Amino acid sequence: MGRPSRMLLALAVAALAAGALTSVASASTSAGSAIAPAPAPAPKQAATKVGDEIAVSQALGYASADQQTISHPGATYIKVHFASMRLAPGDYVTVASPDGREVHTYHGDPALGAAEAGDADVTEHGTRGFAAMSVDGDTAVVTLHRTAARSASATKGLGLTIDRYWRGFTQDEVVAANPGLYSVCSSDGRRDVVCYRTSHPTEFTRSGAVARLLMGGGACTTWRVGNTNRLLTNNHCMSTQSAVAGSEVQFGYQCATCGGNNPGTVTKVSGATLVKTSTGGSGQLDYTLYSVNSFSTIQGFGTLFLETRAPSSGERIYIPGHGDASPKRLSLYQESGQTSYCTVGNGNYNTWNMSYSCDTSGGNSGSPVLASSSHRVIGLHHLGGCPNNQGAKMNLIYQQIQSLIDNG
Repeated sequence: MGRPSRMLLALAVAALAAGALTSVASASTSAGSAIAPAPAPAPKQAATKVGDEIAVSQALGYASADQQTISHPGATYIKVHFASMRLAPGDYVTVASPDGREVHTYHGDPALGAAEAGDADVTEHGTRGFAAMSVDGDTAVVTLHRTAARSASATKGLGLTIDRYWRGFTQDEVVAANPGLYSVCSSDGRRDVVCYRTSHPTEFTRSGAVARLLMGGGACTTWRVGNTNRLLTNNHCMSTQSAVAGSEVQFGYQCATCGGNNPGTVTKVSGATLVKTSTGGSGQLDYTLYSVNSFSTIQGFGTLFLETRAPSSGERIYIPGHGDASPKRLSLYQESGQTSYCTVGNGNYNTWNMSYSCDTSGGNSGSPVLASSSHRVIGLHHLGGCPNNQGAKMNLIYQQIQSLIDNG
């Protein structure tokens, strides 16, 4: 996809996938693989920074302009926040890309009971009003559509105000804003998921259930789990109900052709309810289970199921995800020459984690690690640092969430 080639070689002190550092500590062993020294407490992690919040003051009303354009040259997305929206019956607002390929429609503020069936999802950010779903690219056009002529007295006090927006970073800005972003262990073996449509059709299909998780100006990876409205990501990506309500989940954000840098149509829904989140810090199980709004619109992307056994050293794995918030890529091979498949380095790296040298980068946090033998999820990626990138053991996570999901 023509992205900058930046990589980190194996280092004694290496970067975490979300931009922190990890280290090894405590020596103990168990049956099977020896447990590596347990890590010291990991520094606090967070979602990869992929955008900025920018304050503005713009209004659309019945006695003023009925269209505003919000543009930030070079931005990869624009996400508009409305401080207020009060419309006459039947009227509506659209937030759209200039070419009209992406359009989000709103009949009013959902908090005021003004939403109508068919309106796009919204996200909430702890202040008055709501944010529309993001628009890909550097420009969003906000338009007030009037369905009937009305007198000034009938529309007094109606209209809408825009108080801020988020704009997505360029790839160079993502790298600059996240020192230690990459955990590429030699040459980057990741490729667009579509590159494997024919050669590895099962891996390609399973990757459909994986989505980009956007939280204003932060990003991680998330994915559907089981047969019901449940998704998983990392606790260090989001861990509260307010964070879930402010999140946007983007399915289908992947290139249409191999190396084409041409993402197709994306389905965007908002986070709904925090179901359960882990305790113990980002070096341990580091998971958040939650639901989304408009679930029916994402069911066609498929789902993933969990392995309930422990991982085994040497078994083949693969990792689909949105490293550096880019369109979805698949880490199937350990290097760009594609001669060695990804494998588990140590299935019992420590109490909570398995290790591998499959390539990842910031934004991959929350990615599923799938066992090639069953195409079920065996780990939850959350820590980087070659040669021991780490995923939380899914059999341990399963023990904590099994009553909350339908694992098939």
